[in-house]
Amino acid sequence: MSQVNGVGGRPAILVEGLTKSFGEVHALRGIDLSVPRGTVLGVLGPNGAGKTTAVRILTTLLLPDGGRALVESYDVVRDAAAVRRSIGLAGQSAAIQEELTGQENLEIIGRLYHLSWPHARSRATELLGQFGLSDAADRAAKTYSGGMQRRLDLAASLVGRPQVLFLDEPTTGLDPRSRLGMWDIIRSLVADGTTLLLTTQYLDEADELADEIVVIDHGLVIAAGTAEELKGRVGGDVVEFTVPDRNRLEDAAAAIARIGESEPLADPGNGVVSLRVGSRGSDALVEVVRSLDAAGVATRGLTLRRPSLDDVFLALTGHATEEEDPGGRRRGRRGARPRNRQGTDMERTAS
Repeated sequence: MSQVNGVGGRPAILVEGLTKSFGEVHALRGIDLSVPRGTVLGVLGPNGAGKTTAVRILTTLLLPDGGRALVESYDVVRDAAAVRRSIGLAGQSAAIQEELTGQENLEIIGRLYHLSWPHARSRATELLGQFGLSDAADRAAKTYSGGMQRRLDLAASLVGRPQVLFLDEPTTGLDPRSRLGMWDIIRSLVADGTTLLLTTQYLDEADELADEIVVIDHGLVIAAGTAEELKGRVGGDVVEFTVPDRNRLEDAAAAIARIGESEPLADPGNGVVSLRVGSRGSDALVEVVRSLDAAGVATRGLTLRRPSLDDVFLALTGHATEEEDPGGRRRGRRGARPRNRQGTDMERTAS
């Protein structure tokens, strides 16, 4: 096997120059990642950034075109079987059999890991208790709520006691309460020593859970660091307010355009306008108030705040994290317009 020599300090996940294309679509263009043992790496980016493609390669579900990737020092191509023995995966959709009970789902996974029936049964019971599903153990999974199904799916990924766990947008579609519950479970896993790679579109999720964050856009790593380090790259404060009359949104942005360090960002969906003002802080806030008054624009909830990961993403990419609407079109979560960063047509990459 191609296990790399070394102890202690070797990373749980190491990626160097990883590339993958689907025809003319370049999903990964040479990404590098390193995840120390017992930590959480948050991989942040919009739909189509390449997050899921990277996870599929790291979990041996997809072959890379170039570069190399090691998980627990095993090469994902040459030592795929050893990698699979070391990892767990919870994908974007719950991979459970809805006709089976929660207990049966986990027992079958245990048998696939070559556990004896008694061991598989006891492991299933243990995990159902850990994830608060004991009372629903004998119910068909199709009767579970969305949050319960996600917890069962995460429990299934832990049956084999993986050293490294991959969570691909684990809270997508969950209600706020279920999301917070999933965060608590993830924190407990890390406390027990599990290494996590977490992909997400939710900036607050990365801020809450990740020790380090990597921002991917169009198949490239465009920034990496802790949440605070990334926020520091934006620098200074942000003035933010809501314009109740959406027809005055452009007037509000025009009125304050000269005050900020960059163009104001206005979201026509919720009427929120934000402006980066750097170190000018309260002085800039006063100017914003005077300019809006002079323009006759009524506002609500005008505040001065520190940069968030939303601001970091906007500053780095020129567009917000994006979601696809039911028609398959891409839209910014905060209404910013996609920016062509290199003067060429922006390519839509595979997710």
